[in-house]
Amino acid sequence: MSLTPKQRTQLALTYQPVDRLPTQINYTHAVGEKLATHFGIPLDQLPARLDNHILRVDISYERPHSSDGRIAYDWWGVGWDTQEEGYFTAFNPLAQSKDLDAYNWPDPNDPNLLEQAREAIAADHNQRFIAPNLGFALFERAWSLRGFDTFLIDLVLDPDYAEQLLERITAIQLVLIKRFIDLGIDGAYFGDDYGAQKNMLFSPQLWRQQIKPRLARLFEPFCAAGLPILMHSDGQIAEILPDLVEIGLTTYNPVQPEVIDHAWLRKTFGNQLSYYGGVSTQTVLPHGTPEQVRTAVKNCTTMLAPDGTGMILAPSHRMMLDIPLENVTAMLDAFQA
Repeated sequence: MSLTPKQRTQLALTYQPVDRLPTQINYTHAVGEKLATHFGIPLDQLPARLDNHILRVDISYERPHSSDGRIAYDWWGVGWDTQEEGYFTAFNPLAQSKDLDAYNWPDPNDPNLLEQAREAIAADHNQRFIAPNLGFALFERAWSLRGFDTFLIDLVLDPDYAEQLLERITAIQLVLIKRFIDLGIDGAYFGDDYGAQKNMLFSPQLWRQQIKPRLARLFEPFCAAGLPILMHSDGQIAEILPDLVEIGLTTYNPVQPEVIDHAWLRKTFGNQLSYYGGVSTQTVLPHGTPEQVRTAVKNCTTMLAPDGTGMILAPSHRMMLDIPLENVTAMLDAFQA
């Protein structure tokens, strides 16, 4: 069986036989530079060297920076701290104002907005599984605009306003989603975190009232097109996973072993849900030995892909600088074993 990365991914996500599990390793820019130097290759060749199967495409937008370069502003107007390796907001444009009509919302109909995505798809020549990057899709986009603590308070004390903000975001995302589907992508990639280490960030009831109906609307165009829906959602969200499957989720990421039991997932969902991730970037990759990394990869595949299909084998999150090179090498060796 000779499969392209795209074919292997499409088959694995629907529990069909594959020659081997598809793999994916995402990384921060700093880690990318470190790995490219280690392998002696240009940075743009790193995805191929890592045997990545997914190509995420995004909107075309050059982020402006503050005068001191410490803040980069995204398409929505949120400012991000450039001194941090992770995601930390430095400016929340709606923090001091609830006037949604006065805000300068981005235009999802901009004719040039998907130009880079279109070019990337053409350059890929149908080799990889292509998905639009819909990270910070809904709840996270709302809190990034408003401020994390502030929006959590809004959800409880001013739910009408919270819903109006979520509606504005949903309307913009739906336009983008339909445009991405028209480009010929292979599936969806959403990101929206609802959990912390031990519990959800808010009650499941609140999520079902305010988030679920709008997320279902974002999922619907992909469902109608018969496309798989991959979603990254950190933390302990076991209580709402059945809801996510109900509205169309097909592939769950990051499958963090510290917070969600892999055996429970297989027992509960069977072949209803496939998986993407599973190898911890919280414990074993940064703090384990190479042998422990190899064991973690084996345990992950044994539990989540006992039939040799049904998952994309990957670290549970983007690799950061706390992961030693020898553990990256051990993981790559285990992926290819």
